[in-house]
Amino acid sequence: MKKLIATASAAALGLALAACDSPAENQMEDQAEAVEDQTEMQAEALEDAGMEQQADMVEEQGEERSDMMEEQADDMDAAPQ
Repeated sequence: MKKLIATASAAALGLALAACDSPAENQMEDQAEAVEDQTEMQAEALEDAGMEQQADMVEEQGEERSDMMEEQADDMDAAPQ
């Protein structure tokens, strides 16, 4: 029962924090997720073609770009308006 309460509390806190994001931040995070999904698909296609090193490089670059976009999105709400 305690685990259930702790889990529910954590979920509620996460939803409350997510509600604090601005629409612009949410849009930027959605774009970052789309970039990550696209690069994962490209990496999988390269792996299927036997190009492991290129796949790793594409995936790493996509993750870096996605992380950068998410950081910029987080900074949007942190900046004074």
